[in-house]
Amino acid sequence: MSTRAGAGGRELIRWKEDYTAYLMILPAVSYIVLFSFYPSLEAIYGSFQTPTRHFVLVNYNELVGLGVDRAIYNTIVVTVCALALQFTIALAIATILTREFRGRWFFQVSYIIPFGVATIVSVYVFGNIFEITGGYANAILRGLGLHTLEWTEHTNYWLNVLTLVIADSWKNTPIVAIILVSGMSTISPDIYAAAKVDGAGPFSRFIHITIPNLSGYIAIALIIRGISEFNIFAMALLLFPHEILTTLVYGLFTTTFNDYLSYAAATVLLAFILVFATIVVVYRNRSVAG
Repeated sequence: MSTRAGAGGRELIRWKEDYTAYLMILPAVSYIVLFSFYPSLEAIYGSFQTPTRHFVLVNYNELVGLGVDRAIYNTIVVTVCALALQFTIALAIATILTREFRGRWFFQVSYIIPFGVATIVSVYVFGNIFEITGGYANAILRGLGLHTLEWTEHTNYWLNVLTLVIADSWKNTPIVAIILVSGMSTISPDIYAAAKVDGAGPFSRFIHITIPNLSGYIAIALIIRGISEFNIFAMALLLFPHEILTTLVYGLFTTTFNDYLSYAAATVLLAFILVFATIVVVYRNRSVAG
C-alpha cells in the first residue's frame, strides 16, 4: 500500500514538473488564440466570402471601386514622409542630448511630453493650428505678408499630406528619439576622440561612426514607427472635415460601417500582406548586407 502511495506521489511530482509550466502560460496562449489568431483566420476566410459562394476574388475586385488603391497610395506616402520627418528630427534631438550643456535635464523631459498626449487632444490642437479661418498657421503667414493656405481642404494633395505628417510627427517623434538616444549612449566617446585625432571632421565622424553604430537602432525605430504609421487612422479621420486623405485603415473603417464586412476583411488581409512583406524585405536586406 505504501509502495503504491509512493509511486503515486512520484507520478504527481513528475506531472507537476512536466505540465505546470504549460498551465502557467495557458491563459496567455488562450488570449492570443482567441483575440489574434481566430479573428485573423476569420478575416481571411471572410475576405473570400460572398452571399452565394465562397473562395472567390470578387471582393478584391470590388475594393478597387471602393478606392482601396488610392488608400494604399495615401498610406504609403504618409508613412514615408512621416518616417523621414520623424527620423530627421529624432536624430537631431539624439545628437543634442549626447552633449553636456546647461538645462539638458529639462530638454530630456520636455521632448517626451508630446508622446504622452492623447491622439484626440493632439488632433484638436493641430485642428486649431491649421484652421483656415482664425488658425495660428495662417495668422503667422498673414503676419509675414504671405498668402494663407487651405490646410484641411481638398485643394492641394501635398498640403494635406504635410498637414497630417506634421500633426502626427509632433506626437510620435519622441519614441524614435528615445530609441536613437539609447543607441547613441552605447557608442564610446573614445571612438570619436580617436577619429578626431586622425583628422576626421564632424560630418565624417557622423557618417562613418554614428550611422554604422546606430544601424540596428535605426532599423528598430523605423520598423516600429512604420507599422504604426501604416495603421494611421484617427489623425486622418478627425483632422480633415471630409474624406480628403483616406488611408488604408480609414478605408477599413468606412467599409466596416457600411455593411461591406467582406470588403473590410479583404482590406485587413491586404494590409497584413503589405506590412509583412515590408518587414521581410527590410530584414532580408539587412542579413544580406551583414
